[in-house]
Amino acid sequence: MKAFLATLATVLTLALGHTAQADGASGKLVLYTSQLEPDARQTVEAFKAKNPGVEVEWIRNGTTELMNKLRAEFTAGAPQPDLLLIADAVTMESLKAEKRLQPYAGAPVSGYRPGTHDTQGYWFGTKLITTGIVYNTAATMKPTSWQDLLKPEAKGSTVMPSPLYSGAAAIHMASIKAQPALGMAYYEALHRNGVTAAKGNGGILKDVAGGAKLYGMIVDYLPIRENLKGAPVAFVFPKEGVSAVSEPVAILSTARNPAAAKAFIDFLLSREGQELASAQGFLPALPGVNPPPGFPDPAAITLMPYDPAKALAEDEANKRAFADLFGG
Repeated sequence: MKAFLATLATVLTLALGHTAQADGASGKLVLYTSQLEPDARQTVEAFKAKNPGVEVEWIRNGTTELMNKLRAEFTAGAPQPDLLLIADAVTMESLKAEKRLQPYAGAPVSGYRPGTHDTQGYWFGTKLITTGIVYNTAATMKPTSWQDLLKPEAKGSTVMPSPLYSGAAAIHMASIKAQPALGMAYYEALHRNGVTAAKGNGGILKDVAGGAKLYGMIVDYLPIRENLKGAPVAFVFPKEGVSAVSEPVAILSTARNPAAAKAFIDFLLSREGQELASAQGFLPALPGVNPPPGFPDPAAITLMPYDPAKALAEDEANKRAFADLFGG
């Protein structure tokens, strides 16, 4: 009888311990994120409110800078983060190929569109930052299609971000190339129509809002926010569709606290996490969550499909092709 009671006590202790672990993550979680600093702080605080047992240590920088730091840590054999929340899926694909990520098979992806998360569960998009067309409201032509940027009205009056400097632009190029009606021939036609390249999206907004250019390719939230403030710009989701970066999140294969990392992913993908993304001014990745002011219903937006693994394989060739046309 004593042996039975001892065994029962052991089973109950294990069961209760498992339940406690499942019910609430705990311990230290190290996060590397490329979110804007106010958004990162708000996201961490919202997560901690739901998971008070987790101490979050977070480092914020641009994706390129974070990856440089992380690769130096890999070389030293001492990677620090449990979790990455960075700009684009192509970078995640490179880490996946290097076996630097671990899958999370139980992530709550029900209801999410295909393409917003890795089918094997290695990374998960947390929002949609699309690239479409911005135009100065004084322009006579109001574009509705990517092909409109090839019209005479747009000749010499269009600017776009360079994939040599912008991750969103690199994904946009991969997405355009994947469209049979566009492809690399579209970039060649843009070159013939006098389109110029700038380093980043902020400069494009400045050029179009100031009238130096009438049209531009740009990430959605910049012109939409400025339009709401009264700037003379409007944003278009072209009828063929838009490319999108999804600010994916992933767990490192070397994570010291994978349970807390999974809890963080659960929060980001939950309806509450998606409502927070919307409140921060970004399109939520989860259909059915209300978008921020100025944005259409995400269900009405066509996303141009692309293969992140193929985009990774072709990234250097794409950048060389772009530089040959538009310079570095």
